Parts: sequence; structure tokens; C-alpha cells
Amino acid sequence: MRLFWPLASTLLLQSTLATSPTKRSYDTHTYYVIEHIPTTSLASLDDVLQVLGVELVDSVGELANHWLVRAPKQLYGLTAREEPRDGVLDTYQYLRKRAESPLSIRSDDADHARRIVSSVNYLSRQELRQRVKRAPPPVKPGDSEQNSLSRAVAERLGIQDPLFDKQWHLVNNEFPEHMMNATPVWDMGYTGKGVISSLVDDGLDYTSDDLAGNFDAEDSYDFNDHESLPTPKNYDDHHGTRCAGQIAAQKNNVCGVGIAFDSKVAGVRILSGPISDVDEASALNYGFHNVSIYSCSWGPPDNGQSMEGPAYLIKKAVVNGINSGRNGKGSIFVFASGNGASSGDQCNFDGYTNSIYSVTVSAIDYKGMHPYYSESCAANMIVAYSSGGGQHIVTTDKGKDTCATTHGGTSAAAPNAVGVFALALEARPDLSWRDIQYLCVETARIVNPDDEDWEKTAAGKLYSYKYGYGALDAYAFVTAAQSWPLVKPQTWLPTDTVILNDGKMDNQGNFTGGQFIGADGVESKITITKDMLDSNNLEKLEHINIKVWIQHTRRGDVEVEIVSPNGIKSVLASQRQFDAATTGFPGWTFMSVKHWGEDPVGDWTIRVSDQNEPEKNNGTFLGWNMVFWGSAVDPDKTRNFEVQNIDDVLPPTDVPMSPINPSPSTPKQHPRPTSHLPPDHGTKEGENSKPVFSGKPTPTAAPSATATGIYATPDEGWFSDMSNLVSNQKWFFGALTFVALFGIGAAVFFYRRRRQRDPGYGPVRDVEMSTTALPGHGPSTGGTRELYDAFGEVSDDEDEYADENTGLRRPQAPGRSTEGIGFHSGFLDDEDPATTGGVTPRQEHYRDDSSDGEDDDDDKSHGSEGGRKEDQRLISPSGVHSSSTSTSGEGSWEHASTSTT
Repeated sequence: MRLFWPLASTLLLQSTLATSPTKRSYDTHTYYVIEHIPTTSLASLDDVLQVLGVELVDSVGELANHWLVRAPKQLYGLTAREEPRDGVLDTYQYLRKRAESPLSIRSDDADHARRIVSSVNYLSRQELRQRVKRAPPPVKPGDSEQNSLSRAVAERLGIQDPLFDKQWHLVNNEFPEHMMNATPVWDMGYTGKGVISSLVDDGLDYTSDDLAGNFDAEDSYDFNDHESLPTPKNYDDHHGTRCAGQIAAQKNNVCGVGIAFDSKVAGVRILSGPISDVDEASALNYGFHNVSIYSCSWGPPDNGQSMEGPAYLIKKAVVNGINSGRNGKGSIFVFASGNGASSGDQCNFDGYTNSIYSVTVSAIDYKGMHPYYSESCAANMIVAYSSGGGQHIVTTDKGKDTCATTHGGTSAAAPNAVGVFALALEARPDLSWRDIQYLCVETARIVNPDDEDWEKTAAGKLYSYKYGYGALDAYAFVTAAQSWPLVKPQTWLPTDTVILNDGKMDNQGNFTGGQFIGADGVESKITITKDMLDSNNLEKLEHINIKVWIQHTRRGDVEVEIVSPNGIKSVLASQRQFDAATTGFPGWTFMSVKHWGEDPVGDWTIRVSDQNEPEKNNGTFLGWNMVFWGSAVDPDKTRNFEVQNIDDVLPPTDVPMSPINPSPSTPKQHPRPTSHLPPDHGTKEGENSKPVFSGKPTPTAAPSATATGIYATPDEGWFSDMSNLVSNQKWFFGALTFVALFGIGAAVFFYRRRRQRDPGYGPVRDVEMSTTALPGHGPSTGGTRELYDAFGEVSDDEDEYADENTGLRRPQAPGRSTEGIGFHSGFLDDEDPATTGGVTPRQEHYRDDSSDGEDDDDDKSHGSEGGRKEDQRLISPSGVHSSSTSTSGEGSWEHASTSTT
């Protein structure tokens, strides 16, 4: 009976709350999320709210027993000199201490404290953040003429939209082998009827003639202003409308058509201002019983410096969508891979795109080339068509009958994929989220087969870090979906954590122990046996996760790769020249789809190395583990995966876990994608021959002031046309002559100048020179502006460099750090960095602050010196055979023990 009233009270509260989220007021109140346990606690939700001094606001989206609460903001006088305290978190901390104190076991107030504490599984203060649209920079579109191929399709299907001829991603008149290939699916009668896609973006113009008839108001909401309709209000709130037009623009006489032009689109607005975890989590579950696909063309900054992933609530919402969305078939999450390749960014540093629950989509242009902005990594699943090489995506824009002609980037690649999935779901509504991923792997079309980035997998398929498994083809995808045998339920095999040389990381981010990363790097192994597969019910491998703890004084120098028992290598992290963060990899989770279908039995070897500059930067490898995900042998023995609220520290740790972070950081606001746009994003030619991770990345060098891509990346050399120059001997020797004459002239000039200054021709005197700092090497005294930023978009008629509020340009030096950029480990962690002890937030503990990543000139040693053997400890209660080896110095590292059960 004592358990009845807390449960009944909770159910009553849940039934009386409004169906739409309540409007927030972060200016006057502080908001928190509480996870209450009604079935096992002795305290009702009312009791918890009263003791903590908060009022109930709302439920947290579709997460059961999660509640949004608030308390009035505390005001502080001008004389206050200490950091403001948080009364709610302080109260809970006091209750925990009181409940755990051995001196108060029998006291009534201690018993009351224990009842309150035992009923709360999670307590987190909510902070606002701004997500970044993965949009393209604007350039003037080309003016291609109509020709017979597009006209023939329009006449056959009765398409009268005036810009259909310019929608080359639907009918490519110039390169017909490169398009989404949706028109044959329309001929089959599939146009997306009955399927709803949600654009989680900056709003959706439901008054547009192209979208009004296909708008789903019921599953739309504005989480920025907390209103029922996702009205795009800011001048640059056109991104979501453009993406929606790619999917569901109607056949009419306005602009063009969508890939699934009879499907429905909902709008969930989150990108037009800072947003908290509770609203982002709610957005990713909004309408999830009706909505099939969530289109997400956004993420952390694509600047080559940040490393950020979703926090506990957001991970939990995604898993909730996977387990419960679409009546158990699972929500389909589609994420753009990111536009930061020109800054050396890689999508495995983004916890959204490297989630196993995301269909991660990169871009190719209308010629099938790899655009210089599109990010590469082992988490890329497919590519879809987008801007580059002189063409853009033509689609709907904000306004009653306005069209966009400069859309692109991976922002446009993702909704093109969403449109294809909508066609397939009309043909096969019973496809699960994993069936969609399987069909991507099985039907993707190989492009540029001679590209050296393609590698054969153990399953016999070709995989590329640039293209994933290939280009998404609507006709191949839908025809395969019609007869596709549904996959068995998912299961997983987690390994134990390999600890190297007593490596530890406490919950304040302090590292001790570990193995020094020497000149030849560090290797470690985990052995998977057939018995382990059988005991975990694992039949066929799909995704793998690799979680690492690495301390390093400059994170961008670290390179990580995993090699399977069959010799298949996945590069997880390559050098990032602008990433100067000193925070390392404190439990960061990488993901690879390159081992899809591979037999995992045998030794998996991880290799960690850096740029071998110990006089400047160095680090240690502390530990790692893996999770193997795949289909089950016996469907009846499976269960749904649930995100666990466990502190993300490297076990074991001798440091007590603090239950509360008393000073959460201030709200974060990521830079808007409309700042510092590259002028050649859609016109620059792509490439189709260069491997992404073929060797050491090009070191930083002083860029040319006139270069459009001013920094070398794995995909572009500094002198991409040097071979052409050398092949033309006249130009080559002419250039040498010019350089020689210039050098002679300069020598004469400085010689005469020195003679004028020092007639006695004495020793040369020191001359003070003002220097302009290179990116990442200190501040610049000049007003150098950043030449480009690969994730941005403005409307066709707006200044591409305009500030979002004033219309004035706000330059920022390239390579300068973005202070306060945060990250958490990926969706798949069962050890969450956002909380401690399963109760309270540590949202800033694993925040990435690249501003502290300056070069350290001191020669610091971390861990053991090379050439000396050290024991390594392995925690393996479940029978994982593990070892670790380093080739650093003259000796080798060997594991001291292995254990089995």
C-alpha cells in the first residue's frame, strides 16, 4: 500500500499535464529535469518537489517518469563576491549526505532523506545551447538550359513545376548516371503517400504553396519559442523549409518537386536560438508514433576543433525513439555528416553522426565527385547528391511562392536520403530502423570505382571513408525493399575495459597512469571468442563502438585506428591541425560501419599514435573497450537496449564521485552557419581519386592570401595543380626564372638598404618586425578575417558575410578556438558523462574547451618511459582475453595477466 500512493500520484500528474510542451522562461526561472521512480520509491513525486522547492512544469517529451521542474532564479546583490549557489542542487546534495551518513541511521530526518534520494534516479539543471545548421554557403547558380531528358520525364509524369529542369538531383541532363534515381519509383506508383517526415530544424514555412498541402501540423512544434506552429521568424530561418521542399514539395506550378512529393512533413523548430537538453530530447521524440523519419541537418560546430555528443537525456530520447517509435519499428534518424572537411574535421568527432542509430549521410556533387566540404569518417554509411562543381540543389524557400537555387552542403544530402526512405516506407511500411540501414549497405551504388579511398571489407563489399558504401539510389533501394526479409532483433556484446599501467581518470577529468605514447605509438588487443558470441546471442555483426581514454596535451595530434582479426582497418581519428584542446579523449566513443557482416572472432587491435613531438606535445593511453552490435541468433532472447545513467570514468577510480557539480557552466551558443561563408562552396571542383587517411596529414603552413581553400586537408594538397605545371616545361622553367630574378632583385634591395642605414658596413643590427599570427599560434594584431566556414547558408538575396542581427560582418581569425564548446560521449555509452552516481549533472566535466589547447613547450612525461616493461591490468570478469603492447622505445609492452570465467 505504501507504494500505491507514489505511483497513483505520478499517474494522476501525467494525465493532467497539457499535451503540448509548456512555454519556458529561462530569464526568470531555472529549470531542472528529475527522473522519478514511482514503482520502487517510498516518496511520491509531490514529496520530492516539495523538499527540493521546485514546481512541476511538464513531462519530458515521451520519456516516462521524467519531469521538467523549475525554481525562481535567485537574485544577488551588487556586493556579492562569491559564485552564486544553486539551492535545488545544494538541497539534494545535503539530502544525499544525510541519507548516507552512518551517524544518522536511526533518525527520522535521515530516513526521510533516504526515501527522497532513493526515488530520484536523475537530477539535472538545464542549460541552453545553440545547434548549428549544416548548410551550404551561397553562390550564384549556373544557368543550365532545359533539355530532352528532363522534359521527357516532366511530360510523362505531368510535372509542370517551372524549375524541375534545374533539379538535376532528380533528372541530371548532363551526367544522367548521377542523380537520386527517383523517377522510376514514381513510375511504379510510389510517391511517399502516408509517410510523415519531421524536419528538426529552424522552422518550416507551412504557408508556402509548395508545402501547405503536405504540412502536418499535429506533429509540429516550436521549441525555441514554445508555440504550436514552427513559424520561421528570423531572417535566416529558411533552412528547414528548403530541406522540407526536397522531401515533399508538391507537384504544382511553383518551384520544383520533392522526392516524395505526396508525403507529409512536420516541422520541429530548435535551431533559431539556444536550447536545453530537455527540449532537444523532446524534439527528437515529438510525434514519434506518427512520424517515421527525423531529418537532422545540424550538429556541433564543423570547425575541426570541437568534439561533442548528446547528453544523457538526448541519448535516452533517441534510444526511446528506436525502441518505441513507429509502434516499435523504431524512429529513423538521418544526420548530415558535416561540412568541416576543409577545416580537417571528421564526423567521428561528432556524437550524433557516429551513433549507431543514425543513418549518416555525406555528399557528392552532380558529377559524382567528392566535394571539399563533405566530412569523411568510418561512421559514414552512404552519400547523396548535393552542391559542388558549379551546381546546387534547387528547392522551395521561405515565402508563399519563393524558390531557392543555392541550397546544398551535407544539409541537402540528408533530406534527399529522407525522401528516398519515405518512398521505401510507402512500399514496405513494416521496415524497421535497422532494415533501412541494411538496405543502405546492400543497395548503395559504387561511384568513382578507381578512387583509391575504396577498400574491400571482410564481407566482400567496398567501403570508403568519403562515400560510405556508395551513393543512395532510390530505384535500387525501393525495389530491394519490396522483397526484403526483415532482420532479426538487435543484440550486443560489450567487452571489459582494458586498463594500461594502472590508468585512471577521475570525475574531475584528471588522468594518472597509462602508457606513454612513444615514437611508434601504443598497441593493445581484445580477443573475441565464439563462446562470447554465443553467450551474447550475437549472430551477425553490424556496428562496432570503440571507447577510449587518452590523455594528451594536444588532442589534434592523436591518431586512432582499430584493426579486425581479418586485417580490416578502420581509421577512427586522424590528425586535426586546428584541434589544440588539452582535454584528450576522456571516454570518447568512436563508431565504424566498415566491419558490417564481418566475423568478429579473433584479436581486435587498437593503435594509438601522435605526431611524435614530445618536446611540444605528448600523451598517454589509459584504457579502452568495445561494443559489438548486430542481429540476434534467437529473437526470443533479446531485449531492448536502455541508456544507463552511470558516471563515465575509467574504472577503477580511487577518487570519490561527487554527486553534484555546484557550478554548471553558462549556457552555450554555437556560432550560426551564416557567418564566414566560403564563396566557392558550390562552384569549386570536387575530387575522385585521393584517399582520405592515406598517411600523415599535411602540416600547417602559411596559406596564400588568395587561396579559396587556404588550409591543406587530407583531400587537398597545397599545390593541387603542380603536376600540370611540371608537365608543361615552358611554364615550369619560366616560373623558375621569375623566382630567380625576384630573389636577385630582393638581395640587391636589402643590400643597398643596409648600406644606407650602416655606411660603415658593421654587424647587422636587430630589426623589430611585426608579425601576424597564424591560425592556432597566438593572437593576430591585424584584422585578418576568416575566409571561410564550411557549414553555413544564407538566403539568395542576403550578404553572405552579414551578421545575423546587425547585417555587419563579424570576422574571427581562422583556427582560433571556440571557448566553451561542449561534448559528451556518443549515444551508445552505457556510462554517461553528464551525471554522477546516477543522480546529478556533470555536463561541463567532459566539455571540450579547445581554448586551453595551446602548445606546451615543456617536455612533460606521462606514464612510463619507452623501453621499460610495465604491468598492465585487465578487468575481465566476463572472459575477454586482452593484452596491450607498445613499440615505444627499445622494449615492448606485454600484458601481465588475463582472466577467464
